[in-house]
Amino acid sequence: WEDGRTEGAAEFVAELIRLKVDAIVTHGVPNIVAAKQATSAIPIVFAIATDPISSGFIASLARPGGNVTGLTLQALDLGGKRLELLREAIPSLRRLAIIGDPGAALEMAEVEAAARTFGLDVVISKVWRAEDIAPAFEALKGRVDALYVCAVPLVNSNRVQINALALAAGLPTVHGFREAVEAGALMSYGPNFPDLFRRTADYVDKILHGAKAGDLPVEQPTKFDLVLNLNTAKALGLTVPSSLLARVDEVIE
Repeated sequence: WEDGRTEGAAEFVAELIRLKVDAIVTHGVPNIVAAKQATSAIPIVFAIATDPISSGFIASLARPGGNVTGLTLQALDLGGKRLELLREAIPSLRRLAIIGDPGAALEMAEVEAAARTFGLDVVISKVWRAEDIAPAFEALKGRVDALYVCAVPLVNSNRVQINALALAAGLPTVHGFREAVEAGALMSYGPNFPDLFRRTADYVDKILHGAKAGDLPVEQPTKFDLVLNLNTAKALGLTVPSSLLARVDEVIE
């Protein structure tokens, strides 16, 4: 477990290879890259990958090739949906900030394009380290009405701080995972992460019974959750439309 500090990924992978493991299960671009660069023999199964084809991990979803397979986050199809839900919760939304690390470039571009089609002003805020988060919020003060938070490891590891700063700034936030809503975000919409990790066990089972990773098709999420924190909505002075509440999978109060 690298606790969001992905610079140690290569070291961790090297240790696993020395232990002669039969398969490596991982997630996130830095970890998958480190594993792929370190071995072409040990099967690699990723539980979460934003865009494995563009990232160069696989040749195609149907025939990954090489020693890598797993589950795609389908994140590039979900950014616009999250933004739609945020606009539904905040009809007065005019100015949007998007925050994430450099690994979120594809998601940022998709959300920015969607925001432009909705006529929203957009501010991009890139953070490289946890120490960059507080200054990023200082720079956003008074400039935006809400915050789209990209689903990347740095954000996940610092979700409590991010949501505390957002609440202090009066900024509603939308995330890609429910754990952020438990930590004080307004809402999230995205694949159910525990379900994705459970499904990696199917891949490992097939590999241990003789299947080649590169022959196992990459699968997409099948379970999605819309989660809303009513305490945060109240603290922000927001009244959530009943039409949105009716579609929520989980309400945190």
